[in-house]
Amino acid sequence: MSYDLEEKTIAELQAAMQAGHLTAQALVQGYLARIEAIDQAGPHLRSIIELNPEALAIAKALDAEQADAGPRGPLHGIPILLKDNIDTDDRMLTTAGSLAMMSSRPTQDATVALKLREAGAVILGKTNLSEWANFRSTNSTSGWSARGGQTLNPYLLTRNPCGSSSGSAVAISANLAAASLGTETDGSIVCPASINGVVGIKPTVGLTSRAGVIPIAHSQDTVGPMARTVADAALVLGALTGVDARDPATAASEGKFLNDYTPFLNPDGLRGARIGVPREVYFGYNAEVDRVIEAAIETMRAAGAEIIDPADIPTAQEIRDGNTELEVLLYEFKADLNQYLAGRVANLDYPDQPIPRTLADLIVFNEANADTEMPHFQQEIFEAAQAKGPLTETAYLEALELNHRFSRQEGIDAVMAEYKLDALIAPTGPPAWPINQNRGDGYEGSSSSPAAMAGYPLITVPAGFVVSLPVGITFMGQAFSEATLIKLAYAFEQATKARHPPEYRATSD
Repeated sequence: MSYDLEEKTIAELQAAMQAGHLTAQALVQGYLARIEAIDQAGPHLRSIIELNPEALAIAKALDAEQADAGPRGPLHGIPILLKDNIDTDDRMLTTAGSLAMMSSRPTQDATVALKLREAGAVILGKTNLSEWANFRSTNSTSGWSARGGQTLNPYLLTRNPCGSSSGSAVAISANLAAASLGTETDGSIVCPASINGVVGIKPTVGLTSRAGVIPIAHSQDTVGPMARTVADAALVLGALTGVDARDPATAASEGKFLNDYTPFLNPDGLRGARIGVPREVYFGYNAEVDRVIEAAIETMRAAGAEIIDPADIPTAQEIRDGNTELEVLLYEFKADLNQYLAGRVANLDYPDQPIPRTLADLIVFNEANADTEMPHFQQEIFEAAQAKGPLTETAYLEALELNHRFSRQEGIDAVMAEYKLDALIAPTGPPAWPINQNRGDGYEGSSSSPAAMAGYPLITVPAGFVVSLPVGITFMGQAFSEATLIKLAYAFEQATKARHPPEYRATSD
């Protein structure tokens, strides 16, 4: 059964299955063929770290179920990729890209993985990432892990894919699956989504469960979808939500989460919306990016939005220049990771390799295996986190309080209340920079930190190109405002249709 998968939406795939033109098994086979041709050979993107050996069998069973009882819902038979820090209790590993983690395995699915299975999705594999979600070294290269190597940008293979959800963005941009899951602490969904020309939703902390996800910091970590369209991302988001006893933060979503965000896919959704433009800090670092975003602002104005410009975040400078966010992350990383590691069990395929139970164990492993784990950058962040004390220390509690005050009541909440805004918009970040293993990443700027520190949602949507490299625009709002952001992002997407698929160019000539 031959079927062209290029740029197909979940709705189109589902319609083809309902009409008998496609099966879940043929769909999995089609994506596996693309992965072999584009990811494992050809451009050799290295976006996927491991394939699910049971994917075809799962798809076959779902086809039989559909024939007998009909589909479970819109994700029935749809192949989805997971970032390799999301637990699955199957024949795949969960390693955060680290060789140290291959000696142990989780004992159950992450809640988000289980929800996808229950919705009828096929977990196709795990995606490569910036090792340890980019929280090991101050000089790291996004998209590189010891286990997966360097993920490449599909638009220009010499450019960085950003991270840490590098493979989750690259694979979807390259049409290697219908959608993927990424994780974000600060920028790790929206930056790679922007740079690889896809949609990324970073949900409110607590809207989706982090149970069974290798952590950085419980005050900022969140799990969200990446897709080629806002509609597909919204569809996947609805399958992930709900209160989960395994993650206490989800209790805050009671009465605020939805299981279906598709009713907010309104092409006229910008009409009458009040949208603020926070120029201080979040514009001005790249003139070509600003040009793309200025055009996007005019598109929104023409679509009926009321643009309040400027609508600066009062604490933007304090957020950018302060060190309280890093302080909080260092404390929480040590505590949260030690707790996570304690719950893993031995992987019998690696009987001679020690099982890391603490951050200190990982530091020792990396030192002993420096040639494979640290050929390009070290573990300064690991060492700084290990030096921190418990979460009862005053330094941590004061930093967390400042984080929330600057980002919430004196930050996003303040500007949105002052101007009665539905959302704020800003450039997501720069176009992709050259991969350089010696110098690390080349960030020029970003707009993710206020929402990261606040635990508030972001959506990035393709807005245009700088030369041939994608640039995204971020919609940000207050806690649990995903429905509003989806409405605005969808209307913008429909007005611009800015995405086009990558061409896997080897040079910029």
